[in-house]
Amino acid sequence: MTSAIESGLLPLTAEARPGGLAVGGVPLLDLAERFGTPLFVYDEEHLRLRCREAVAAFGADNVAYASKAFLCTAMARLAHEEGMLLDVASGGELRVALHAGVPADRIVLHGNNKDETELRTAMAAGLRHVVVDSLDEMDRIERLHAEEGLPPAPVQLRVAPGVAAGAHEAIRTGGHDSKFGFGLADGAAEHAVRRAAGSPAMLLEGIHAHVGSQVLDTAELAAGAAAVARFAARTGTHRLTVGGGLGVAYEAGQSPPSFADWAAGVRSAVREAGWNGEVAVEPGRSIAARAGLTLYRVGTIKRIEGVRTYVGVDGGMSDNPRPALYGSRYEVFLPRSPHAPRPWRARLVGKHCESGDVIVDDAALPAGTAVGDVLATPVTGAYGYAMASNYNKLPRPAVVFVRDGGARTAVRRETEEDLLRLDVDEPAEPLEPTVPSRPDHAGIAP
Repeated sequence: MTSAIESGLLPLTAEARPGGLAVGGVPLLDLAERFGTPLFVYDEEHLRLRCREAVAAFGADNVAYASKAFLCTAMARLAHEEGMLLDVASGGELRVALHAGVPADRIVLHGNNKDETELRTAMAAGLRHVVVDSLDEMDRIERLHAEEGLPPAPVQLRVAPGVAAGAHEAIRTGGHDSKFGFGLADGAAEHAVRRAAGSPAMLLEGIHAHVGSQVLDTAELAAGAAAVARFAARTGTHRLTVGGGLGVAYEAGQSPPSFADWAAGVRSAVREAGWNGEVAVEPGRSIAARAGLTLYRVGTIKRIEGVRTYVGVDGGMSDNPRPALYGSRYEVFLPRSPHAPRPWRARLVGKHCESGDVIVDDAALPAGTAVGDVLATPVTGAYGYAMASNYNKLPRPAVVFVRDGGARTAVRRETEEDLLRLDVDEPAEPLEPTVPSRPDHAGIAP
């Protein structure tokens, strides 16, 4: 028999009450009734505490919240209020951070293929730095500086150290075969340093690397940091950023390291590698994941004799694609009886027209789980809402923050009217014929 859900998988303020589990002083069943389901619920005090722990471990100028894990205006503002920098990976994420009131010099821009618009905005606004990922980006930065008079961009150069870590191949980013960064093994990183250092359009301030995500062994993160630190020590730069990647517990029995453990391991490794400058990190999942959970309502239970039982809920891969993408595993429980044992096994599935729309393949559930029940999947605060889609034209769920007995909407639920907002129903207009442009390849055989 599977025991009750572990408290280590729940938000920090979670408490069992006679009417069921409450988070932030608010019963989850009340939230489901008030805001509907599916629903993302975030423990605001948990988020703030994790931000403070990261800042305490690394320092306010050395820790940036990796906003790709979960971003909305409220989250950007919260991370800034708690002393973190903001790490954004697109023009859209940058827009949200600026809209939230985060000063430009507290924002870092990432991305392996930044276009001119994103770089123009970053340079004009005066972001803290841009993490440059390719020579093509250097071309764009130099063109914007020379032709549009934009100020030189402070940059860090992302390198691929040849060390890959992470729970799944799709989230291992630091190996030789990666779309990210300049390789150390082939000399690309050395060339990039020389070019950036000699360019009037760039102010080279540091080296950046990231080896992977959902890493539960700090030794793997330390090994990646050491590999890039040996290179960074030869460059004359003053800052080394070793990315994020710290894992969290998604299932019973997993034990993630603390920020203090991560900091100690990384600092020791880079010192031994010869690096004596500043060390910065970019946690995302480890800030937001456990702080959030998703509420669903059971709509159907299908028992196939001798095969399995399916429990269908009103969300699915449109609000949590991680199981389909990475084989990610989750637990599930009934908020009305959080301490109940979970002896019943079923496949928890969503409502999409897709056989792969599985939330938990072999879920442990309390006996008596029934149609109409509210179910919860914990540890969905990272890469749930952030990766949500409108597959099958399902509106994306609302996001609520709970704290001190109150709930506030951080992101409203989409409506079916929202789904039509971008559609254009107009007759086609004739276009003037044009001669397609193409490079001059005269004299070159096809």
